[in-house]
Amino acid sequence: MSRHERPVPEGTRRRRQRAVIAVAAVAAVGAGAGVWATSGGNGPARAEEPAAAPTPTSPSPSRSYPLSKEPQTVPAVRDHTPARGPGWKPARGHRVVVDGSGLADEGRLLAGELGLAYAGQDDARAGDVRLQVRPDKGANPESYTMSVRDGRVTLSGPTEAGVYYGTRTLKQSVAGGAAAPEGTVRDEPAKPRRGFSLDIARKFFDAGWIEDRIRELGDLKYNELGLHFSDDQGFRVESSSHPEIVSTEHLTKAQVKQIVDLANSRHITVVPELDSPGHLGAVLDAHPDLQLRNAQGTPTRGAIDISKPAAGKIVDDLIDEYSDVFPGSQWHLGADEYQALTVSDPQASYPTLAAAARKAYGPDGTVADLTTGWLNARAKTVRDDHRTPRAWNDGFFKDTSVEPAKDIQVAYWTGKEIGARPPTEYLAAGRKVLNYNDEFLYYVLGQPQTFVYPTGQRIYEDWTPRVIRGTRAVDAKYDDQILGGSFAVWGDIPGAQTTAQVADGIRLPLAATVQKLWDPGAPKLSWTEFRDLADRLDQARTG
Repeated sequence: MSRHERPVPEGTRRRRQRAVIAVAAVAAVGAGAGVWATSGGNGPARAEEPAAAPTPTSPSPSRSYPLSKEPQTVPAVRDHTPARGPGWKPARGHRVVVDGSGLADEGRLLAGELGLAYAGQDDARAGDVRLQVRPDKGANPESYTMSVRDGRVTLSGPTEAGVYYGTRTLKQSVAGGAAAPEGTVRDEPAKPRRGFSLDIARKFFDAGWIEDRIRELGDLKYNELGLHFSDDQGFRVESSSHPEIVSTEHLTKAQVKQIVDLANSRHITVVPELDSPGHLGAVLDAHPDLQLRNAQGTPTRGAIDISKPAAGKIVDDLIDEYSDVFPGSQWHLGADEYQALTVSDPQASYPTLAAAARKAYGPDGTVADLTTGWLNARAKTVRDDHRTPRAWNDGFFKDTSVEPAKDIQVAYWTGKEIGARPPTEYLAAGRKVLNYNDEFLYYVLGQPQTFVYPTGQRIYEDWTPRVIRGTRAVDAKYDDQILGGSFAVWGDIPGAQTTAQVADGIRLPLAATVQKLWDPGAPKLSWTEFRDLADRLDQARTG
């Protein structure tokens, strides 16, 4: 001690030491974290260079970070504003908190997936993930924002669905030990309908397999699961109104409820397809009196006799019964491949139908008129149950005196069937169209006729939602009428693949399809890069 200094009391010296340590810590944080600039509340926030740090008061060097890169996800995020910072990783002591009880399911799911505590409605603290609904009437209801800043994550959106999609982005961002990058993601889907359709009638898929697909679909931000549960080969859902039609292998209503509940928790609507007036063979096996017969009295496989009132009643009974089993807002009426209309002269080949058409629509009434009337009647039943109807494109007939109801959406799958018209005819008439293009999106077991198993690469590189038929896109002016699309599995030759082989075969096509439904523009990644990313994320998901 210099002789000119006074001795400092022990308590005073300790307080000074604590103050120096605190100043040093603040300086280190200021040097390491990026400074965010606002954009007046309209455009995206942009990152600036970190503010100049004060002269360090400790010998430890300050940390600096490069601008972050956008998260690696499937589908890719549409906008990421980079920033400087370490990003965020799940760690011991981090929690998930929610603003409002409506996000409890999303919060618990994310916490379980990331190994974090779920703290419910609580104030966020360092390391936490915060979920919040922020209503915005002008925003896409499925949009979300993910902000990673100062060791915290905030996920917000105008609806719970949007927030859920934000949790999928966060989950994928940290897969395999990566960090969610510092900065802000602003993301939304291009198309409101992103579906996967499954034929469980010709090849039975059990509840466990379907639930596994729902979890996969949820992580990929799909929002529809179509179940084609009735066909000539089987009727696969328990029925109390007509138990005589149900196949031995089927889903019970309890199993369907579990499937629907799981789908709802992932914001996926289950869309039932009860196909008629064709593809009803399993129903007709129990009701042969309703079987359609031609002029020679020969039964027509799968076709119900739509001239008989009892035919409409049994289908309406089932629609009404299943409206409680499938509580979603959508219903698929089928309406494709009615065999009475695949012959050269339906009136001569099916005189019973021709007579009923003339009685209903006058002397010029045709079998096509009668079939369109059937479609409209079933659509009314669906509408009365507060569902939006859709039907296959070859169930809409040209030059009939009866027009299909305007609210029936067109599920366009092919241009190869008799009577099938170009998609522009439906679009020009103002109809809403869903893209099921069999050239790209049909996984038909056994590859019968001209079908080949679709590949993720071909979908990724050559397909967009505007490519509805064949390989040519419709005019961009119709884009808003194209609601989205659906990848479909059909069980034409059910033994051609096991259910495990189907799951493996559709994995990359599902990833590629949702990428183009989420953002139809040219992808940033090459196919090889996208495939490798999808493989890595799938490995992280399944463990």
